[in-house]
Amino acid sequence: MRIYTCTPVAFGGGEDFFCRDSGLLCRGLQSIGVTSRAVMPFPATDADLPELLRTEYANLESSDWWHQQALDGVILYSWGSPRFTKVARAIRHAGVFLILNQDSGGLASPLCGLGDWWQEKVIASGWGRMPGALRWLLLHATKELTVGLCITDPRRARHLKLGDRITAVSPRAAERYLRLCRIYGGGNLAQRVTFVPHPVGSLFKYDGNAKDDRILAVGRWSDERQKRTSLLLRAITSVLERDENVGVDLVGDLGHELPAWHAALPDRLRGRVVLHGKLKPAEIMGLMNRARVLYCPSAYESFHIASAEALCCGCTVVAAGLPSLPSFEWFTRDGDGALAAEDNADGHADALCGELLAWRHGDREPSAISRRWITRVHATYVAKGILNLFPSKE
Repeated sequence: MRIYTCTPVAFGGGEDFFCRDSGLLCRGLQSIGVTSRAVMPFPATDADLPELLRTEYANLESSDWWHQQALDGVILYSWGSPRFTKVARAIRHAGVFLILNQDSGGLASPLCGLGDWWQEKVIASGWGRMPGALRWLLLHATKELTVGLCITDPRRARHLKLGDRITAVSPRAAERYLRLCRIYGGGNLAQRVTFVPHPVGSLFKYDGNAKDDRILAVGRWSDERQKRTSLLLRAITSVLERDENVGVDLVGDLGHELPAWHAALPDRLRGRVVLHGKLKPAEIMGLMNRARVLYCPSAYESFHIASAEALCCGCTVVAAGLPSLPSFEWFTRDGDGALAAEDNADGHADALCGELLAWRHGDREPSAISRRWITRVHATYVAKGILNLFPSKE
C-alpha cells in the first residue's frame, strides 16, 4: 500500500520532526511494509530528510496533484481546522481514502460537553496563576460561544465530513468527537470516529535494569500557562521535604524560574535535584529507564507524548484528574499511575508520594508496564491500527 501523512504547515523536516506525530507515523508505516512519505509545504530547510516530500502549498489544494501521487490513503494532521478544508477536499476528490487526525483533547467546541469545555477554558486561562486570566477567559469563551457556534462549528463540520475516518488521540477525546459529529452529521458521521493514539518511537523501552527512587518531569518550563511551572516547583519541593530518599530530574526548556528555584533550595534538597535542560531522545530514554515516576503538572494536554514514552520505559505517571488532560484516564486505567485527588501542590505531592510508596511495596512491575504500553503506542503498532481503518480489498 501507499499511505502518506500530511501536515499542511511548514515545520522543519529533520530528525526531530520524524521522532513524533505525523513524521513518526510515516516511519511506523514504513516499518510494516507500507510505502510512506510525509508531505509538507515549502519552504524547505537544510535539515529536511529524504522521506519528506515538500511541495507548493497550492498543490496540497489540488486534486490533480494528489491523484498523481497514486496513493491508497492520506493521514491529514489538520486539527479539524476549517482553514485546511481545501486540502481535505482535494484529497477526497482525488479518490484517496482520507483519515483526519485530531490532535486534541476533544473539547474543540462547547458542543463537545459544556461543563468540561468550560472547566478547560478556566484552567487554560491560568486562573489564579496568570495576570489577565479573567480577560483571557472572557475573550476566548465569548468568541467560542458566538463566532465559534455560529461560524466555526458549521465550517468544522464541513471539514470533518470529508474524512473517511476521524481519529482522536485518547478514548475520552474520541467520545467527545463522537458527540460532536453526531450533532454535526448524525450517526453516519459519528460512526467514522475512532481512537488512535499518537505514536511513540521504538527507542523508548525498558532496559531491564533496576529503577531508582526518582521522579522525572519533561516540559517547556518557560510556558507557565500550559505547563504550570510554579505548580511543578511547589509540588516537587513538598515531595523533597516529605521523602528524604527521592531524587528528581527536570528536563526541557528551563526558563528563568527553575534555575532560581534550584539555587534557593536548602543544600539538603538541592543535591537531589538535577536540572538537565534540553536533551536528545536517547538521553531522555535513559532517564526514563532510571526513574520510577513521570510527573506531568500541565493544565492541559492533547496527549502528552512524554508520558507515553515513559510508560514504554516502565515508568508510572502522575497528573491532575482534569477534563483538559483526557489521556491520563487511559494512561492510569490499568494501575500504571495515579491522578491527583486535588489539583494543587499538596494534592499532586500526595499522588507522587503515593506512587513512590506503591513502587517500594512492590506493586509496580516495570517490565509488565513496558510490554503493555509498547503494544499500544509504539509506532509499528499504531501503524497496524491505521491499516485496520482501511476498507478490505477482498
